Amino acid sequence: MIKEILSSFLFIALELTVLFVFISFLIHFLQAFIPYEKMRNFMETKPPFISALAALLFAFVTPFCSCSTIPVVVNLLNQKVRFSIVMVFLFASPVLDPTIITLMAAVLGVKVAIFYTIITAVLSVIIGFTLEKFGFQNQIKNVIVKNYDSIPKKASLRDAYEETIALMRTVYPYLLIGAAIGAVIHGAVPEQFISTYFSGDNWWLVPVAAIIGIPLYIRLSTMIPISQIMIAKGMALGPVMALMISSAGASLPEITLLNSIFKKKLVAAFIASVITMSTISGFLFYFI
Repeated sequence: MIKEILSSFLFIALELTVLFVFISFLIHFLQAFIPYEKMRNFMETKPPFISALAALLFAFVTPFCSCSTIPVVVNLLNQKVRFSIVMVFLFASPVLDPTIITLMAAVLGVKVAIFYTIITAVLSVIIGFTLEKFGFQNQIKNVIVKNYDSIPKKASLRDAYEETIALMRTVYPYLLIGAAIGAVIHGAVPEQFISTYFSGDNWWLVPVAAIIGIPLYIRLSTMIPISQIMIAKGMALGPVMALMISSAGASLPEITLLNSIFKKKLVAAFIASVITMSTISGFLFYFI
């Protein structure tokens, strides 16, 4: 088991490091080309519904895992993009992956894939604006905007490198901590445990699955075949989808990374929102 945990840690840490560095560098380099001012003005002047659709589209065309969204979130917040819109992107990007949705349609059926897309998109918008309504925009740490210069810069590989290194110094320890915790749980909780003790269609399986999905750190690409096995073994679609959405929408590495940019209340609200989103989705899937 120790060997498996160590192997999982090395794999998760390496994967997250490569993804995080690549996304951070790419975003910092491309920010000179991204019309943030126009995007911000568009989202500020257009009705909330239109702004939310723009955020969902942005999330759809950036199919990152939950951890890889953090550099984008940091950049959007630095560019003073509206908090609710950033939150919509944060919740939607990991779960609205066009490749995974296509795979889901092939494995679980087109109806499930369409329902999944609609539910996750709508709930992402509701949660994003709800968090802003309750004033959580004040729960962002100052480290995000410290020394930020709003004057547009020219694209520079050196500047992108330096900004990536600066961001990594802030969040990388959190990434390693989250990877270690995720590896321990990943190695200690076998897939057979889930399919054995969570079969059936009891209503309480949905919220339990939503809670368990977060620490398991199972990517959507991994959850698709696992969900097919679970359903084949008798597990209802509701808890399977709750587990799938929670494991994709949040993970321990992501939560530890969010601790570096969000205050505790917002981190707690994020976790509660993912669990709520997963639970509601799971119950709604009972109707199809």
